[in-house]
Amino acid sequence: MSKDWSASKSKNVLPHETPDLLEHYIVGQKVLGKGRLATTYVCTHNETRKTYACKTIPKTKLLCQEEYDDVWREVQILHHLSEHPNVARIQGSYEDKFAVHLVMELCRGGELFYRITQKGYFSEREAAKLMKTIVGVVEVCHAHGVIHRDLKPENFLFDTIATDATLKVIDFGFSVFFKPGQTFSDIVGTCYYMAPEVLGRQSGPEVDVWSAGVILYTLLRGLPPFWAKSESGVFKQILHAEVDFASHPWPSISGSAKDLIKQMLDKDPKKRISAHEVLCHPWIVDDSVAPDKPLDPAVLTRLKHFSTMNKLKKMAIRVIVERLSEEEIGGLKEIFKMIDEDNSGTITFQELKDGLKSVGCDLMESEIRSLMDAADIDNNGTIDYGEFLAATMHLNKMEREENLVAAFSYFDKDGSGYITIDELQQACKDFGLGELHLDEMIKEIDQDDDGRINYGEFETMMRRGEPGGCRSKVMNSNHKTSLFPGLGVNDSS
Repeated sequence: MSKDWSASKSKNVLPHETPDLLEHYIVGQKVLGKGRLATTYVCTHNETRKTYACKTIPKTKLLCQEEYDDVWREVQILHHLSEHPNVARIQGSYEDKFAVHLVMELCRGGELFYRITQKGYFSEREAAKLMKTIVGVVEVCHAHGVIHRDLKPENFLFDTIATDATLKVIDFGFSVFFKPGQTFSDIVGTCYYMAPEVLGRQSGPEVDVWSAGVILYTLLRGLPPFWAKSESGVFKQILHAEVDFASHPWPSISGSAKDLIKQMLDKDPKKRISAHEVLCHPWIVDDSVAPDKPLDPAVLTRLKHFSTMNKLKKMAIRVIVERLSEEEIGGLKEIFKMIDEDNSGTITFQELKDGLKSVGCDLMESEIRSLMDAADIDNNGTIDYGEFLAATMHLNKMEREENLVAAFSYFDKDGSGYITIDELQQACKDFGLGELHLDEMIKEIDQDDDGRINYGEFETMMRRGEPGGCRSKVMNSNHKTSLFPGLGVNDSS
């Protein structure tokens, strides 16, 4: 955080005064979604009685000028793309002394993967239709000078529960305007869906095609193409591993589908197929090319498991984040300065080892190496401030016993010592996560198969490095700031 931020921060996010939100809408108690910055509620227009989604961003959560700018840019981009039928429409933006409120089209049909697993039948032809919509949005974004930068299944919702519902893209919180040839050095997105050039800090609009390719691969296999038990492992897979087309069910998938995925997941962005070229590919264009036979049921089972994985961990992290004060967050900057003994702006492994020991952080060398690997996202052998803040905030939250106990207690409402399926159901409702396969969630964590989660099982889940789809944002190192609360978090802003 900049030293001068507290003295110079803008009074308002929006560059103009707005009407009072409550003069036009009644904001309900029902939470549709909750993320690092924002909470989304159902709201009702006073005159028309139509319902909308109200995304509320408290100004206390905006810790630097860049975050103020991000919110304003999101508003601009939503208006810029508001006429597209597959973009959730913004109804209006409002600002008061305490928060910014974005009133949006309400999408009641659920997330992309949830709809597919509920239906229980899925074919290549249906996947092709979905990709035509998804990549069609990407093409329009790029034509309008916008990169989404966080395309993932959770950011595609159906507008209604009807079988012929329209798929809509939401959440432009990480999106940017761009000019031809311009590249960005931010590490931004959700780990499974990040393109290799994002990790190399030189990315452009091609990242959206890569993310769409990951979604397509996952639709057809039930698992993402790059998979590991830690975020750093996922990143290494993205950078170095080849895409697997040998495992089940790929032998039974059409050659045309595999050809398209290979072109979308080319690690070289200059060679990667463009959004327009995707839409011209035979698998997308010709109904007879994408087979209509059902995919293997095992694919849907895997997809169901993947789409619900670690939802409890994500909710628990949000509980812990609420416990952290701004003072705790700001203190990490002073730790970085102390560890960076030569004031180079980066930390070496030896500096990290010496520095953590000096502040009483008693970690084994292997644990410090794991921390270094996870934090050194660009693999240059050192950690800059943004990388350090991301990793140490994660450690700060996860490794403190009182935070884990508080998070467990949040779910264990009756104090029985167990988290039950009913308590999970209530927590999902509180966090606006909608309908989930709670039995799958419990099976993943429940080691003794008693159908509930005890504290030991909860602690094991929280401390292990299995990725739940980390959504992250590290600004250009020139800004010396980090805008995400640690690897392993899948927040919507």
